[in-house]
Amino acid sequence: MTPMERALIEAGNAGARGEVPVGAVVTDPAGVVLAAFGNEVEARRDATAHAEMLALRAATLRLGRKFLPGCTLTVTLEPCPLCAAAISLFRIERLVFGAYDPKSGGVEHGPRVFDQITCHHRPDVVAGIAERESAQLLMDFFKLRRDPANSAGR
Repeated sequence: MTPMERALIEAGNAGARGEVPVGAVVTDPAGVVLAAFGNEVEARRDATAHAEMLALRAATLRLGRKFLPGCTLTVTLEPCPLCAAAISLFRIERLVFGAYDPKSGGVEHGPRVFDQITCHHRPDVVAGIAERESAQLLMDFFKLRRDPANSAGR
C-alpha cells in the first residue's frame, strides 16, 4: 500500500466519523510509516487537530526527536496555512498532497507559506497525487452535509 492509499483510507475513516475527510501519513526515509491520522477536530474539540498536525506530532514522538528530516508527509488535501507552517517547522523533506484547496490552502494557494521570506525550511512539494479520489471524498462529504433530507448532516 502506498502512503497516499493509506492517507485516503484515513480520510475515509475520518469522514465516516463526521470529520472533514482528510488523511495524512508520515513516512521515514526508507518509506516506513511512522504515523497515520485522519482529522480529529470534532472528536478532540480542537481546531488544530488536523490530520497533518496529528501525524507530525506522533512521528516525532515515535522517533524521539523534534524534527523530521528526510521524512515525507503525504496528505489528501493541500495543507492549510497552519499545517504548512508546521511542515516547515518540523523540517519535512517532502510534501505530497492530493487535492488542491483554492479556498483554504496554504501551499499553492492563499499565503503560499513556503514562498515567504520568513519560511526557514521549504520541503520539496509534489501536488495532485490521487487528486480525483481525494477531491471526491470531500465533495461527497459536503454534499451529504448540505442535503436537507439528511438529518445527520445538520
